[in-house]
Amino acid sequence: MPYRRIGRIILCTAICAATTSFFIALKADGTHASDAVTTPAQREIYTEAVKEHYNFRFGANQPFLPSNATTDTGQFINPRAFPVAKYCSHCHQEAHAEWRQSAHANSFRAPWYIRNTGLLTAEKGIEYTRHCEGCHNPIALVSGALTKGSPVNRKFDEDGITCSICHSIQKVDARGTGSYVLAQPTVLLDENNQPIYGDVSDKEILAHLDRHSKAVMKDFYRTSNFCAACHKAALPKQLNDYKWQRAIFLSDEWQLSSFAKQSPLPFYVKDQVSTCQTCHMTREALATSDSGAKEGKLASHRWLGANTVIPKFYNYDTQMEKTVAFLKAGVFNVDIFGLEKNQDKIIAPLGNEDFTVASGDLLTTTIIIQNKGIAHSHVPEQRDMYESWVEFEAKDAAGHTLMHSGTIQPNGDLDPRAHSFTNRLVNTRGTINDLHQVWNNRVVAYNNTIASGRSQVVRYQFKVPADATGPITVTAKVNYRRFDQHFMDFGMGKHYEMPVVTMSERTRIFALGDNPPAVDPQDNKIWMRWNNYGIAMLDAQQYAESVRAFQQVAQLRPDYADAFTNIAIATFQWERYDASRTNLDRALALSPHNSRALYYLALVERNQGQVDNAIADLREVITKFPNSRDAHRELGFSLYQQRKYDEARTEYETLQSIDPDDLAAHYILSIIYRRLGMKEKAAHEAAMFADQKDDPTASTYALEYLRRHNEVASETVPWHTHTDFAPEPAVHNGTSAQ
Repeated sequence: MPYRRIGRIILCTAICAATTSFFIALKADGTHASDAVTTPAQREIYTEAVKEHYNFRFGANQPFLPSNATTDTGQFINPRAFPVAKYCSHCHQEAHAEWRQSAHANSFRAPWYIRNTGLLTAEKGIEYTRHCEGCHNPIALVSGALTKGSPVNRKFDEDGITCSICHSIQKVDARGTGSYVLAQPTVLLDENNQPIYGDVSDKEILAHLDRHSKAVMKDFYRTSNFCAACHKAALPKQLNDYKWQRAIFLSDEWQLSSFAKQSPLPFYVKDQVSTCQTCHMTREALATSDSGAKEGKLASHRWLGANTVIPKFYNYDTQMEKTVAFLKAGVFNVDIFGLEKNQDKIIAPLGNEDFTVASGDLLTTTIIIQNKGIAHSHVPEQRDMYESWVEFEAKDAAGHTLMHSGTIQPNGDLDPRAHSFTNRLVNTRGTINDLHQVWNNRVVAYNNTIASGRSQVVRYQFKVPADATGPITVTAKVNYRRFDQHFMDFGMGKHYEMPVVTMSERTRIFALGDNPPAVDPQDNKIWMRWNNYGIAMLDAQQYAESVRAFQQVAQLRPDYADAFTNIAIATFQWERYDASRTNLDRALALSPHNSRALYYLALVERNQGQVDNAIADLREVITKFPNSRDAHRELGFSLYQQRKYDEARTEYETLQSIDPDDLAAHYILSIIYRRLGMKEKAAHEAAMFADQKDDPTASTYALEYLRRHNEVASETVPWHTHTDFAPEPAVHNGTSAQ
C-alpha cells in the first residue's frame, strides 16, 4: 500500500509470532485499551515484532530520531494501549468538548499538514517524518508505525493528540522537538501506587479518585516547561543532512520575557508570573459537566491561540469565536506616533504637538507597533508560512486613496511590499521554501518578528495632492491570517479563503491647515509613547534617536530608573561606555541594587577592564534572578577571562541547564573542559558548537534571493520607508545628489 499519510495507525502483531506483518486491530466498542496488549510481557513481544521490520536509520539505540521523544523503557508501545478520547469523555464532558475543537485534537489530520509531511516522505522517506510526528502524532511514533510499509488507517485521525498522550508523559527536558518521556498509559494506580494497565471501569475510577489523579496528573504539567517539550524545536542534521538549526523557541522567548519574571532585562515589568497555561488554559465556567472542574470552573482545553483555519475548515463556530476574541484581546498597541513633513524633523508624539499640513506636502508617518500582550514573539512558531502584517491607508475627505499598503491582491496573495511580521527561509537554490520544506532550509533572509515586550517602527510616506479635500484620515492595522495564500492553496489542493483578523488598529485625522494638540484617550501616557519609540529605534539600530527618545522619558519621569538604564543601553550599543556608565549610576541612585541596571553596569565595567566589579555585580543579579541565562553567560565569560575555569564551568553548565543549545556555552566549555583535562567533554562541546554555529557561507543564498526580490529587500534594512511615491532627488547648492 503506498504511503499517503499515517493517521492514528493501529498496529498489532500476531502474538503467536506466526507472522510479523502488521494489521489493523481495535476493540470493537472503540473506547479503550485491552489487557491483551498492555502487560509488560506483551509489550516486550510487541517491541520485538516491530524491530523485525523497523527502519533504524538513525541508530539501533535511537529508534525515534529525528524526534527527541522516547519512552519510559525505550520500548515501543502498542497503540491499542492508548485509550481514545471518547473513553475519557465519560467523566470529562466539558474538557472533551473543548479539546475536540482544539488544534491538539486536529494535530495531524488537517489536509495542509498531510500534504506538507507528504512532501518530506516523497523527498526523503517516511522515517524522516518522525521529526514532525513526535509532536503531531506521538502514537504513530512510539508504536513504530513510521517505517516503510506501514498500513494507513484514516478512521482514527480525529483523535489527534489525545488525552492519554499528554497525561502519560513522565518527564520533559529543555531541548524541545518532542523532548518528553512517554509511558504506557494508565488511568489508575493500585494500592501500592503501581500502574494498572488495560481496561479500568468508570466505577473503579470513581471509587479511587485519588489514585486516578496520581495516575494522570503530575505537578510539572502545570508549568511552561511541559509545553516546551513540543513548542520548542530544532532542525537536526539527521533531518536536513546539513547542520543543526533552530526552528521554534517559544519557551525560550517566554523565559526571557516579562511574563516569566525570570530575567531582569525586559523593558517592562509584569505584576505577576504568567505561564503558558495562564494565557492558553484560562479557567472558564462550565458549559457541561466535568469531574475535573473546581468551583464550577475548568482549565480550558481549547488551548486558544492563533489557529483560525482549523475552526473554519471543521466548522467549529465556538472555537472560531473564541480564537478571534483571543487575537483581539489587547495583544498589540498601535500608535500613530509621529509625522515628518517634506523630510524634515519628526513631529511627535502626535496629539500632543501642533503642526500644519498643506497641499503638496510629502508626509511620512511613523507607526509604532508594541507587542505588549504576548509572552513570545509575533508571529510565533515556524514563521515562514504564517502571515501577519501592517495595513496602512491614507484617504482624503472625498474618499480618494492617497496611499494603501498591505492589501490582499485579487489572487489572495498579500502585497509583497507590505510590512510583514515574518521571515523568509531560503534554500541552496536561493529561492524561498514556500511550502514549509524546513528540511531544505539554509538561511533566514530576514526576520521582522516582534519580540515580547518590544516595539517596532514602520514608516509610510505619501504626498498630499494639490486637489486633496481635507481632512486626511490615516489608519494603521495589524492584520493576521493563519497561512500565506500560496501555502494554503497547496495544502488544500485548491484556492481556499482564510479569515483575516484585525488584531489592533488606530486612526488619526490630519486637517489641511493647522492641527492643534488633541489628546486621543486611546493613547498611552506620553512617557510610555516615547519609551516605545525609543525601544523601536534601539532595535532599528538608530542609537542617536533612541537616546533622544529615552531622554524625553527621563525628563517626563525623572524618578523612573529604567529611563536612565534605557539611555545607557542605547549608548552602550553605540559604544559610548562613559556615557552609558553615567546613566547607569543615575539609575542605581534612584533604584539601588536594581538588577537590570547592575547587569548592564557589569558589561560596561568589563569593557573598561574592571572585571572584578563586573563579577560582583553579576553575582548579585543571579541572586535575585537565578534563571537569568544572560547573567550566567556573562558571569561565566568574566570568570573565564580571569582563568577561574572551575567557577566559569559552573556558570556555563548552569546556563546549559536553562538552555542546552546556548552557543556560547558550547564554545567556552569546549575550551574549559580541555584545560581541565576533561577531553571527552571538550570534544562533545566542540562538536556541538561546530554543528550549531552559523554557516558563514549560507548568507550567499539569502543575498541571491534578495537580489531577485527587490520588493522585499528593503525589509532587511532596519530603517526603511514604505512608499508608492518616488521622491525627487535631493538638491544641495543647486546640484542634484548623485
